[in-house]
Amino acid sequence: MEKLKQVFDRRWRLLLLIAWALFCAWLIYSRWNYIRGFILTDTDDNMRMSQVRAWMNGQGWFDLRQYKMNTPYGINIHWSRLVDLPIAGLILLGRLFITGPHAEQMAVAVAPLIPLALMMTSLSLIIRRLVAPAAWPLAIGCLFFAGSTMGMFQPTRIDHHNWQLALLALGCAGIADKKRARGGVVLGIATALSLSIGLEMLIYLALGGVTLVLFWIFDRDERRRLATYAVTLAGGTALGFLVFASYANRGPVCDALSPVWMSDALLGGALLLCLASWSPVKWQIRLGAAAAAGIAIAAFHALAWPHCLSRLEGASPELYKLWLSHVREARPIYAHGWRTATFTLALPIAGAIGWALLVWEARRDWSRLLKVAGVALSAIAATLLLFWQTRTGPAAQMLAIPGAVALVWTWAPRAFASNNTIVRVFGTTLIVLGGLGAAAPIILDQIPDKTQTPRDKKIGLANNLCPSLWAMKPVAQQPQGIVFTFGDLAPRLITVTHHYSITGPYHRNGTQIIDMMHAFMWSPDQAHAIIKKYRSDYVLVCPMMSQSTLFKSDAPNGFYSQLDKGKIPAWLQPIDLGKGSPLKMWKVVG
Repeated sequence: MEKLKQVFDRRWRLLLLIAWALFCAWLIYSRWNYIRGFILTDTDDNMRMSQVRAWMNGQGWFDLRQYKMNTPYGINIHWSRLVDLPIAGLILLGRLFITGPHAEQMAVAVAPLIPLALMMTSLSLIIRRLVAPAAWPLAIGCLFFAGSTMGMFQPTRIDHHNWQLALLALGCAGIADKKRARGGVVLGIATALSLSIGLEMLIYLALGGVTLVLFWIFDRDERRRLATYAVTLAGGTALGFLVFASYANRGPVCDALSPVWMSDALLGGALLLCLASWSPVKWQIRLGAAAAAGIAIAAFHALAWPHCLSRLEGASPELYKLWLSHVREARPIYAHGWRTATFTLALPIAGAIGWALLVWEARRDWSRLLKVAGVALSAIAATLLLFWQTRTGPAAQMLAIPGAVALVWTWAPRAFASNNTIVRVFGTTLIVLGGLGAAAPIILDQIPDKTQTPRDKKIGLANNLCPSLWAMKPVAQQPQGIVFTFGDLAPRLITVTHHYSITGPYHRNGTQIIDMMHAFMWSPDQAHAIIKKYRSDYVLVCPMMSQSTLFKSDAPNGFYSQLDKGKIPAWLQPIDLGKGSPLKMWKVVG
């Protein structure tokens, strides 16, 4: 066993590379049908591909409006080009050897595997630094059962969430780094890059900065880590804004890297650099100075950007009621049923126990204790945030992995060494399976799930079939035009056909989302006026798709419900999409 530990320690880079390659092979094999069918399962993945194509076809670097929606004005997309770069690079590389469509298939298969490598490396570094140098392979086992996390790294998942998760893990590796200057640089760069992509990890990134300040308060020698973090945070965020902020993000918007967050980062970096340079000997003075700096940053933000003190999306009450309140990932974990909650929370709970054990074991080593507590802080925060929104699940599971590894690494050998057979066999098994997050999936697989109703089966079938290339092919064969369709179907439509549409599920486009919702929920005459407002040539619906059920339940006599009942107004002319098509399409003739 000791020789094996030495191998895992000394050869960890090579072994990790092999583990990543095997993971990639398994993921590509398991998702091969998705790759071959160009199945981009999320609306954001489809929109990302449309954004990449638009840029590669000549759209400006700083112009992120999507002109295939709400033509000719386009819709406002709050993303940045940073995540577009590897996808576009893979497509260009693929075109040297294969055709354009196959190059895109290759790109969507490979692109998510790049941040996977960064995430696996960062987790391994955290574990080597905080648990044990040879314990990192246990993280690979955890990833097999971290379904929420790994769902973001599967081939065809090309949106920005995987990069943000990987950069969050990298930032935590910086917190755990013994080399102070390097640790500060790593956290600062990871924070700046993540902010350049989006604000989804803002809470954890802010906690990372607070952690380094606490390091400095408790240990004056941590000033080098704080200083390098301050410089790279401020400089990297400013550079990220200059290079990646779109035209729309150059205004004082709250939901992306803009002058709002850049000014906060510049002020915060300047104050932290002053604190690190000063570094008074007494910790009480350091605490007071840090508190004053925090108050100054908070006051500046509140006074300079008061409009960014509420929800960053800036959704109107009507938009929230009609659309945002129905977004599943924006609901708390307890609103998703016990099975989903158990699957999502099992690993974070094991991780929380492991983090507590690490804190207890490091209680006499002040330097190590600070690092353990610093990373654990983000892990616990992510778990608690699940009770606000389920979308924090991937981060909660990922940050739980070092703690879960600590639980298994510390207690499994102790149970195995017991003289009691029951403890040795069942105790070890329970610790390993429970700690790695495997127990919950294994147990859930043995419990019969609630039988799906015929309605549930129809909804699932529609959600799978309507966006498929097979279903979209006859739609693509119609003369090019503007298609009025569901917001959840529109990104797929513009990605796999030559058509245009109205809007997708993107909060900055509240007017278009509200109009789309009203059109399907109001009367046919009112729908006609809205559809003509957008100069639409076609109407396309997917009966029993999830969003359609909302229209039927909230507006049983509305336009969509009338279509579903076969009551077609005179201003729509049916289009034959072929036998068995899950879609229904009409040409606007009046």
